[in-house]
Amino acid sequence: MAAVTEAAFNNGNLLEINRSLLSNKFVLGLGVAVVAAIMVVFWLWSQQPDYRVLFSNYADKDGGAIVAALEQMNVPYKFSDSGTAILVPATDVHQTRLKLAAQGLPKGGNIGFELLENQKFGVSQFVEQVNFQRALEGELERTIQAVSAVEVARIHLAIPKPSVFVRDQQRPTASVLLNLRQGRVLDPQQVSAIVHLVATSVPELSVSNVTVVDQNGNLLSDTSKKSGLNNLDPSQLKYVDELQQNIAKRVESIISPIIGAKNVHAEASAEVDFSTQEQAAEIYKPNQTPEEAAIRSMQSNESKTVGDQTNGGVPGALSNQPPVPNTAPLNTPAPATAANGATPAPGTAAAQAAAAAAAAAQTPKEPLNSQKNVTTNYEVDKTVRYTQQPMGGIKRLSVAVVVNNIQSMDAKGKVTSRALTDAEKTQISDLAKQAMGFNTERGDSLTVVNSSFVADQGELLPSIPFWKDPEYIGMAKEFLRIGVVLLILFMLYSRVMKPMLRKMTQPPVENLPAPGDNQDTVVNIGGDPLLEARKIQPKGYEQSLIAAKQIAKENPKLVANMVTNWVSGNE
Repeated sequence: MAAVTEAAFNNGNLLEINRSLLSNKFVLGLGVAVVAAIMVVFWLWSQQPDYRVLFSNYADKDGGAIVAALEQMNVPYKFSDSGTAILVPATDVHQTRLKLAAQGLPKGGNIGFELLENQKFGVSQFVEQVNFQRALEGELERTIQAVSAVEVARIHLAIPKPSVFVRDQQRPTASVLLNLRQGRVLDPQQVSAIVHLVATSVPELSVSNVTVVDQNGNLLSDTSKKSGLNNLDPSQLKYVDELQQNIAKRVESIISPIIGAKNVHAEASAEVDFSTQEQAAEIYKPNQTPEEAAIRSMQSNESKTVGDQTNGGVPGALSNQPPVPNTAPLNTPAPATAANGATPAPGTAAAQAAAAAAAAAQTPKEPLNSQKNVTTNYEVDKTVRYTQQPMGGIKRLSVAVVVNNIQSMDAKGKVTSRALTDAEKTQISDLAKQAMGFNTERGDSLTVVNSSFVADQGELLPSIPFWKDPEYIGMAKEFLRIGVVLLILFMLYSRVMKPMLRKMTQPPVENLPAPGDNQDTVVNIGGDPLLEARKIQPKGYEQSLIAAKQIAKENPKLVANMVTNWVSGNE
């Protein structure tokens, strides 16, 4: 009976131990699985990719389309804290943008001429006009947003209704609101380009009726404001800067072959006249000599009066008769005779009078009055001159040239430097004058200085301690994160997972009875393979007896079967 009881106890104890071992292994396996899962999840969490902004400040409609496209492409994404940006892994930003651009995303919140494609049948003319105006505004907004400095653009067009009366006609106006990118500004030339773009896109819209405002409320299209620096606009300042750089470059290029490329430095200052002048002059020279002057016309008038009596006469009609025509005598008149017909004796008074009368008759009579008028018209020497001075003329040039000492090497390889001689300075000055276009009448100046150049040591920046260097700080944070992750994984493996694995793989302890010990072996009842493969550690007699009684009380059928098997085995 004792043997049966002990065998039953051993059999029950063996079953209980098997259940305990199976339960322990299950719990250990479950624990190992849980710890491994925690380690994997923690490692994956630590290896999450760095997310970058894919798109920001998008419209709600575009945001939904972008999210749907990302889900279709199996690209992980998340939203920023403020919800204004969509983030994707840094390695997929550019590829994702290209794929979305191929699909036309984002389309932008502006509605263009595609609004006219979905018009309903039977809409009124007013609705058609409003839709056309909305579409035109949207297209202009898209065009202006293509400017690199503009992030968002809003345009409002005020297009009046056309009228058949000229006095009732009104010009359209436009208002443009620009939201510029952070840290970007528009120069006046870019603002003028936007104004002209809007003005030329709307019929009968003038440039003066376009207003441009930025997101801070600053009026950008105010043409009344004058820029500084002598009221020069950016294009004029750019022209002056390019002119000065060109002159300095020409001076350096002509001197560099003589003393070396890095041994000369030139700077130019130009005074440019941007005023436009037009002058018309009409110049008359003083009177010239008749030999030098050109005769345009000449008029001559001459009058003479001839008579044998002095002026005067008897008043009346007879004295007003025209004079008798002058006739020259064909023959010499005969000498005068006296009244009685006798010839006067020579030498007498009568003879002398007769001779005088005959001489007077033969001599031509002088005119009593003569008048001659000559009028000569000369060409007027007049010069008409029109002068137009183009904008951007140079008023004065000032050039400064610094030349390094001439470097030379002796036979021993030692480098020495020497100053320029007066002849070399003169040669360099002459070359510089030719290169800059030196003009004495204009008041140009040129200064050439010879000095030893100081070696370029580079920009000396204050040294930053390595613990304040942003690069080292970022690397330290990354190493610290990786170190903490590895430490936690090591602690989980060494303190939790490794003991569990050791318990799972450790075989049960076999305590075989030593010779002379007061211990019994397990009885093989029924040839159970499990009972044959394992042996349990025996306990004391009293404990075995109490356990056997308990088993018989709780499961008498099992005890009966064991006894039957034992009796059959003895037989």
